[in-house]
Amino acid sequence: MNKKIILLLVFFAIQLGAKACDICGCGVGSYYLGILPEFNKKFVGLRYQHKQLQTHLGPGAERTPLTENETYQTAEVWGGWNIGNKFRVLAFLPYNFNRRESQEGVGQKNGLGDIALMGYYKMFDGKNTLNEKLLVQSLWVGAGIKVPTGKYNAADADVANNSPNNFQLGTASTDFTINAAYDIRLMDLGLNLNANYKMNTENKYHYRYGNKLSVNGLLYHKFKVGKMASISPNAGVLYETSAKDVENNKYDVDASGGYSTAGIVGFEAIRQRVSIGANYQHVFAQNLAEGRAKAGDRILVHLSYAF
Repeated sequence: MNKKIILLLVFFAIQLGAKACDICGCGVGSYYLGILPEFNKKFVGLRYQHKQLQTHLGPGAERTPLTENETYQTAEVWGGWNIGNKFRVLAFLPYNFNRRESQEGVGQKNGLGDIALMGYYKMFDGKNTLNEKLLVQSLWVGAGIKVPTGKYNAADADVANNSPNNFQLGTASTDFTINAAYDIRLMDLGLNLNANYKMNTENKYHYRYGNKLSVNGLLYHKFKVGKMASISPNAGVLYETSAKDVENNKYDVDASGGYSTAGIVGFEAIRQRVSIGANYQHVFAQNLAEGRAKAGDRILVHLSYAF
């Protein structure tokens, strides 16, 4: 068991050292998982995400007459399926609502995003006692694929004017992910860790979004509410980092890449087969697109049903 935990920590260290396709959590593609709904066989649900971004900022991240305010909202059907005791599949079907406001007016894009599929293999799960208290832990690792179902408009990739290529419904590329999820709980107090590394390919317009690493950790506590329900407040940190985008397989895009770190507070509530949850993510440290962009706070809510 100790060797497997060491392997998990090595996995996170390798990922954190990697050169880390959008600007950290906005635009085309972010696969934040957090604490999954509890389910034995299958679940299906709806998620809503709201994110904001300012672009075309001046020195010191100051607003200028060219500054644009961008809002990215996603309504997503997602689900999970446990196959036997060792395999798990997650699927994501997003519909995006993008809005951009500037001195020139308001632009909008609404439509289907890029569909993603992730497969996991359970390396271990175990139950034992620690000082006469129940200790439960599990580790899932796997890989995934994202297919280009969302519309991509090459004319909106205005990288010559230092504009981030975020205002798209999809990337027009087939991309791949490496994933890991670890959960450890002592009685009702637990820690949940997720890592996702996204490897992007060049699309047919000769544009490749930078590879992206996302890592989050959540500390939670389960409280029983009556005989049939429970609620789990949680708090933690989300770190995201992206490499620069590349155009024509050789030119780095200046208005791309960077990192952000956000604090998370939220809750998960379960009653029989129904789960609801929400969290608020406050970005407290960032350096995006060499200071030309600034991410705002984020909101995520979900509702799911297990069967």
